Amino acid sequence: MGDISIRVEGRAGRITLNRPRALNALTHAMANEIAGALDAWEADAGVDLVMIDGEGERAFCAGGDIVETWRAGRAGDFGSGRRFWADEYRMNARIAGYPKPYVAFMHGFTMGGGVGVSGHGSHRIVCETTQVAMPECGIGLIPDVGGTHLLSRAPGHLGEYLGLTSARMSPGDAIHAGFADRFVPGADWGDLKADLIRTGDVGRIPEHAAPEAPLAARQEAIDDAFEAADLASIVARLEASDWGHEVLKALRRNSPLSMASTLTLVRAARRCPGIGPALRREFRFSWRASESGDLLEGIRAQVIDKDRNPTWRDDLDGVRPDDVAAMLAPLGEDELVLPEH
Repeated sequence: MGDISIRVEGRAGRITLNRPRALNALTHAMANEIAGALDAWEADAGVDLVMIDGEGERAFCAGGDIVETWRAGRAGDFGSGRRFWADEYRMNARIAGYPKPYVAFMHGFTMGGGVGVSGHGSHRIVCETTQVAMPECGIGLIPDVGGTHLLSRAPGHLGEYLGLTSARMSPGDAIHAGFADRFVPGADWGDLKADLIRTGDVGRIPEHAAPEAPLAARQEAIDDAFEAADLASIVARLEASDWGHEVLKALRRNSPLSMASTLTLVRAARRCPGIGPALRREFRFSWRASESGDLLEGIRAQVIDKDRNPTWRDDLDGVRPDDVAAMLAPLGEDELVLPEH
């Protein structure tokens, strides 16, 4: 079946990610195949909806395949990663604007690039095992694939909290934060998929009570800390609180440059909403991340050597506004161009 299975079954265009040993991590080729399928099915009267899921029990999709980006970057080739991001982001925008229902079954780990192929869909389904996160600051990137767009729409300042800390959302938290729509018990997924294939009718997706959302109970405290003007001020508020010490541990693990840039990007997405503007802003950071940021060191520490001890270019209180501005400056002729669908 290869890394991805694309086919039509009944009334559904089906996409199944098939790299379970790699937690269905998304490759450049897989992103392009998804985009091609969406183009083909848009005009196909026999396809009423698109359904995406993943093989294996552990993950729908735990992110993008970043090892090749690291290898290329270490060799001085920054272009291959940039091409991957450009094509992936175009595919994310395609999903967000797709004219047919797009149903994502988000089991297990649904992170980073996995959010990109699910979180912009029209019908996002979670189950008991779902864990959603945007963990990019831990590898020196930013919550991309339209992540800053989704984070900006979360209640209060929950978006800043989730983006900076890389915190994992439970099924209830994912619904509360706007990353998912409905909870359906995993035992019912087989019958639901069969029903959607047979009928092509998303109105048959059942309504279940959403599970408890632990983050909702902490909303006031999170807002109080993460409404602060900058990263250093957020850290100061957490240090002065009686609850923020575990959160500070997460912030001290992540790239300060990435977190400061994420703060700017999430707030920019709140001021200037829309998936397209968010992706263009994110691409500016991604385009520079290997050459000028912390990405190669972050991937080395987390994925290659797995020592979990990255040497970031900045201290937690040492990121200058000029450094953030340089990572997010317009790219001129290299700006991301999105499809006009």
